[in-house]
Amino acid sequence: MKIQRFGRMSAVALVGALALTACGSDNNTTSASGTAGGGGSTANIDCAAGEVQAEGSSAQKNAIELAIKNYQSACAEATLSYNPTGSGAGIKQFIAGQVDFAGSDSVLSDQPEEGVVETEDAAKTCGSPAWNLPMVTGPIAITYNVPGVDKLVLTPDVAAQIFQGRITTWDDPAIAKINQGVKLPGTRISVFFRADESGTTENFTKYLSATAKDLWTADPSKVWSGKGEGKNKSAGVASAVKSTEGGITYAEWSYAVDNKLDIAQIDNGAGPVELNSRTVGKAVDAAKNVGKGHDIRLELDYATKEKGAYPILLVTYEIVCSKGQDEAKTKLTKSFLSYFSSKDGQKSLEAAGYAPLPEEVRTKVSASVDALS
Repeated sequence: MKIQRFGRMSAVALVGALALTACGSDNNTTSASGTAGGGGSTANIDCAAGEVQAEGSSAQKNAIELAIKNYQSACAEATLSYNPTGSGAGIKQFIAGQVDFAGSDSVLSDQPEEGVVETEDAAKTCGSPAWNLPMVTGPIAITYNVPGVDKLVLTPDVAAQIFQGRITTWDDPAIAKINQGVKLPGTRISVFFRADESGTTENFTKYLSATAKDLWTADPSKVWSGKGEGKNKSAGVASAVKSTEGGITYAEWSYAVDNKLDIAQIDNGAGPVELNSRTVGKAVDAAKNVGKGHDIRLELDYATKEKGAYPILLVTYEIVCSKGQDEAKTKLTKSFLSYFSSKDGQKSLEAAGYAPLPEEVRTKVSASVDALS
């Protein structure tokens, strides 16, 4: 299998992640023009009419709302809705045929889990292979609420022990050792995790498994395997940390920013790295496409020791039937995804604090959307 190395992401504000998904179809018949609310043009959209429903990753909520608003402002006869219930719920609904497309922060699994092989079951529902199409690459922030501690460094080993409940107070010697000169209080650590099945959970546990494998021995999963108190969706864990002194969680960067939460620097072994667009761009450089054909699967190097690279990332995907079964719905979803994967559609993300796909990835995604039938 040919493995493609993708180029560096543009240094723009990267504050979240987006995944849209669909069963696509033919080119549409009407055109529209205008300016998108997020700053990108909606000119030359081939509009389609009808209604589609989607469900899944909460990481993409703000970006989806913007994309839908822009598309519908140009295409008045189209109605699109998205329910941010989490990646696991979205995939289940897609496989059950209850939604037209699903958002997920991880690709469909081809390994059996509790008697389910997602790729096989999705293909049965679609009547064709289901494709994974990345829309936005984004970072996962470890956010915390410790008054007086504006700067915090965490290593994989210390993070793993915190989220396993082995380190229980903020002045623990293991935290103090990597934060010399920082006055750490004896406040109890309150860990919050995603109670719903979540691609963010899966990507965060992939990071812990790859970098602290002697301590984090559980297999990466959408279901949390550590300790703490569960809260629903990204908004739930971010809100819990904001209201709890001593709280800590993992969440998409956009939720940390929206809730004005402090974000830990991560030291994978080459020194502490702050989360920003430049450091995320360095990590995206290492992403490889390990999918086949129009099924695009990005493999991230969570254990990278490249200096200045922020290592905790997720990619949100469209989970899409390669061949649609309902002509009207597939025309609309293909039209919408064509806009969203276009240069204008991706550019509109910047105004909402998201990052456009790197151009080499974007062109591959656009080609996959064009191949939907």
